[in-house]
Amino acid sequence: MTKQQRFDKVIAYFTANQPIAETELHYKNPYQLLVAVILSAQCTDKRVNLVTPALFNAFPKPEVMAEADSDELFQYIKSISYPNNKAKHLVGMAQMLVKDFKGVIPSDVDELQKMPGVGRKTANVIASVIYDKPTMAVDTHVFRVAARLGLTTNATTPLETEKQLIKYIPENKIAIAHHWLILHGRYVCLARSPKCKECHLKDFCKYYESISKKK
Repeated sequence: MTKQQRFDKVIAYFTANQPIAETELHYKNPYQLLVAVILSAQCTDKRVNLVTPALFNAFPKPEVMAEADSDELFQYIKSISYPNNKAKHLVGMAQMLVKDFKGVIPSDVDELQKMPGVGRKTANVIASVIYDKPTMAVDTHVFRVAARLGLTTNATTPLETEKQLIKYIPENKIAIAHHWLILHGRYVCLARSPKCKECHLKDFCKYYESISKKK
């Protein structure tokens, strides 16, 4: 099976069986999504969703957050991983968003990354979800699932994974493919105990092929 054939099979399966795939973070506008994605780094979406309602109520707009003190934000996000750093990042992000971008979330990945707390993954999520741009955000789930399925080869960094994926995925499928791979990694292709027996992709999965041979 060629790599393109493998991609075609994976895309065909998800297109037929999961035509709607979206972020599980709760948000009502681009500002809220940006805050939520920053908080979600090395933290579960479920935990972030527990924290953000009170946070958004207290800081409904970037202008309000920009005037806040990081210690004040910390009180709202202290159950999130790395709350001290994230509180500082959120204040810095809000200040730059208001000062340099007039409160409007930029659509350009490079512009997004200028803000504190916004790495390439976060920028790709915003560009993809808010602006429907063909960007592939690579988190631990995407990195793992892509490698196991054989969609990537010898990729050692998120950027290498991103480049290999967008090379073979049709441009109009890149945005949703990001969610397909994340959700598959979150609920089926688990890091420690992947649910291979119930996985419908196992017939063209390199990982399953390798463990089957060992048995």
